[in-house]
Amino acid sequence: MPHLVILYTPQLDAETDMSALCRTLADTMGAARDEAGKPVFPTGGIRVLAYPAAHHAVADGSGDHAFCYFQLRMARGRSTAVQQAVGQSLADAAKAHLAPVLARRPVGLTLQVDEGHEVFDAKFGNLHALFTKA
Repeated sequence: MPHLVILYTPQLDAETDMSALCRTLADTMGAARDEAGKPVFPTGGIRVLAYPAAHHAVADGSGDHAFCYFQLRMARGRSTAVQQAVGQSLADAAKAHLAPVLARRPVGLTLQVDEGHEVFDAKFGNLHALFTKA
């Protein structure tokens, strides 16, 4: 479970390729390595989902202000250094992708990394098997 969910104001759909942003962030997650050089996230578990907010209010309402809220939820067990590095690499990738938009208009960006304390955690399906080496 490394799930990255992006909530954003819908006017950004006309200003940037959100599908490309999702792919960039998924690739960034896939490239993350821990202190031992091992992948931080299993390939089959990486999910990046983006949703435009059907209803929103941003700042004081004085303009057509936009926002993106990025929330990465990962399972427990990774070091603080790894969590920080992953967060920073995702923020850097998002800023790079959104740089042309940021140059034209105000956009609020927030990225948070949460570590789950699951009270129930069922993983099922057959996607992980595609990336598991025998």
